[in-house]
Amino acid sequence: MKRLIYLPLLLLVTVANAQYKTAIYVAQDGSGDFTSIQAAIDDTKSFPDTRITIFIKDGIYEEKVKVHAWNTHLTLRGESPTGTIIRWGDYFDKIDRGRNSTFHTATLLVQGDDFRAENLTISNTAGEVGQAVALAIEADRSAIINCRMFGHQDTLYVDGANARQHFKNCYIEGTTDFIFGSATALFEDCTIHSKADSYITAASTPAGRPYGLVFLRCKLTAAEGVTSVYLGRPWRSYAQTVFLYCQMGDHIHPKGWHNWGSAEKEETVFYGEYGNTGPGTVTTQRASWAHQLKRRQAKKHQPERVLQPFLLPDISN
Repeated sequence: MKRLIYLPLLLLVTVANAQYKTAIYVAQDGSGDFTSIQAAIDDTKSFPDTRITIFIKDGIYEEKVKVHAWNTHLTLRGESPTGTIIRWGDYFDKIDRGRNSTFHTATLLVQGDDFRAENLTISNTAGEVGQAVALAIEADRSAIINCRMFGHQDTLYVDGANARQHFKNCYIEGTTDFIFGSATALFEDCTIHSKADSYITAASTPAGRPYGLVFLRCKLTAAEGVTSVYLGRPWRSYAQTVFLYCQMGDHIHPKGWHNWGSAEKEETVFYGEYGNTGPGTVTTQRASWAHQLKRRQAKKHQPERVLQPFLLPDISN
């Protein structure tokens, strides 16, 4: 008798938990479920068992968007990468929240694991006013596919000591340190566009991580008049950045890498290159502490290895 009573109750609970929208539509013309991306995110189920996709119709969405930690397994899918635009204009001095104001400037902030973005433009419209993030990702197992990121300084923040992120077929542009952070991030078949004589990357890879920022088959381009761009400099002492099979324009500085005025970091960082082509790949004047990888080392930087799970540090320390 007890089984007959408990079983219907169990079925009711199961059905109730499964009843949530997995497809939500955003359109500024009112033809969708919402006219705001944030409103759609706020209406999704927390920690869903099945992926939720928010379909976004072409339009310019002037809003600051946050994917919270409880918004796991969420996809933002635009109608087209050039027509679906999320933009906002926060920057360091405007935020004015002390020395860490940079981290509050993002147009789109992602904290929910298993996030996916497709066919979007994400822009910080503040201009040349210092640190101003377009996209900040603080989540593991994230995938950004066929998206465009526009900004100046600090355009893309890839964060999370234990996070793995995959950028594929993306366009990313900026001026100084416009790809930065501590995550393990793979950039595959992307265009990296420099708008000023400065630095592309500023990795802050934690000590002991097997990978930091990895660029695979990317194209490095520059605006007219840009002639001296470094591949990277270390934001933290164990920064790791590697370029493999990339096309490098003549705007890349012959030294390639900069130590950010800290000679001691030359002993702890890992900067590497392999199989790159183009005028920016001439290595005769490269920084002596950077690495020209061997073939066996390059093989270790294939996507399935870069994005594989890694051991977490001991929490007793």
